[in-house]
This record gives sequence, structure tokens and C-alpha cells, in this order.
Amino acid sequence: MDRYHDAPRNRFILLGASNLTLSLRLAIDLMQQRFGGPSEIFTALGHGRAYGVCSQMLLRGLPGIADCGLWRQLDLAEKYPTYALLTDIGNDILYGLPPEQVLRALEWCIGQLQKHATHFVVTNLPMTSIESLSERRYIFFRNIFYPSCRLSRNETISRARVVHHGLMGMAMQRRFKLHEQKPDWLGLDGIHVNYWQRKAFYQDLLDQFHVPGDKPEAVEGKRKFLLTWQQRPEFAYKTVFGRTVYCQQPSGQLADGSQVCKY
Repeated sequence: MDRYHDAPRNRFILLGASNLTLSLRLAIDLMQQRFGGPSEIFTALGHGRAYGVCSQMLLRGLPGIADCGLWRQLDLAEKYPTYALLTDIGNDILYGLPPEQVLRALEWCIGQLQKHATHFVVTNLPMTSIESLSERRYIFFRNIFYPSCRLSRNETISRARVVHHGLMGMAMQRRFKLHEQKPDWLGLDGIHVNYWQRKAFYQDLLDQFHVPGDKPEAVEGKRKFLLTWQQRPEFAYKTVFGRTVYCQQPSGQLADGSQVCKY
């Protein structure tokens, strides 16, 4: 890592699964346009990632977000203005975790965000698009993304509704911002944001942060350079072919000096 870059101005905590993984640099770029940079960035994400249970995608395994090393590292980190996103909820259901356990894992993560983040936003399950899935489409995408899952469409929707309503009650009780996603942004599978709508999706998500003050100046050409990878982040812990692989954090760096931890 380059020690001569400016010190971080803030910290971002980004929690999610496939959507966030596919749009990580975009999400960081939009957050820095709003909150400034360079930033210290903590991520827990990955295709198929879950909050309360270990996930397996092809030959790669990852711990549940609630059990990953991000939280221990945050306890040791210096204090910065911190902005967080918790998104891509729902994979736990297709891995067979009961709604009550899903909500317990989410509530634990939200409690940690309330401890560490100045401002954060949570996205709820996209129930409108999930409920619009036909039986044929549901089975098709379930077999592709969750080949070990045997939950029926009706059972999956029933469990998703419990988590959706549980998060609404949790948001009222714990007083955090819960954002409902627009179904028009989501593709045929009901859960992944359309490629050409990713920027609008994350801009709308960041509009939920009610933070006073002027946005930092952003020059388009300069930002494109600053948001290129000098070093791509690697997972702090994963399993591959059943073999444990560790990587010291932070493991990634952007051209503006922002350092990225990936758990």
C-alpha cells in the first residue's frame, strides 16, 4: 500500500451480496461524490453471500456476514465519520435458514452498524418483484443460483414476507432507515439490479442519507482515474476446494489512496 496518500476523510462499511459485488466501484464512487474521499472501506460481500449462514458459490466458501472478521477489525479501528449500506438481503432464505434466524443475524449486524456508523441505510427485500415471479421462472433461477435448495415458490415467498415484515418492525423499534427498492430496477430473476440501472439504483439508495452540508466537488475525468484499482481486494478468509485461504487486510487500494478491506 502507498503510504504517501492523504489520510482517509471517512469510512464506508458496505455489506451485501451479488448486486454490491458487481457494483462495488460504482457504489464507492457515488459515496465519495457525496461524502468525500479518500476513504477507509470495509466490505463484506460476494456472490451468493448470506448474513447468518456460510455460503458456497461453486468451489468458494465464505462465512456469514454476521460471523466474519470485519466486526472485530472495526472494534480496533480509528474513529472516522462512517457511512454504511446493508443490502442484498435474502440469500439466507434459499440456503434454508428459518426467517427468525435470518432476522437475528440481521439485527446483530444492524446493532453493530449503530455502534460504528454515523449514518447507515438498510434495503428491504424486493417483495413486489419476488412475488411477481412465475413458478417456471422461480424454479429456473432457483436451480441456477441455489442448486441445493428445494423450497417451493410459495414457501420461499412466505418466508421472505416474514423477513420483510420483521425488518419493518425492527426499523421502527431500532430507528434506522429502511429503504424499499423499486421493482422496475430488478431483472427477470427478481433480485438482481439491471445492468443499465445500477447507477440510478445506488443514487436513489444514497439519497436516503439525510446528511447536511455541501457535496464535495467531483470532476468526472479525475474521478474515473481515482476510482481505478491499484490493487484489487482479496477475501480475508475463504475456502477453496475445502482449503482455507487467508489474506491480510487491507488488501485493496484505489488510485486516490482509498484502502479496501474485504471480509
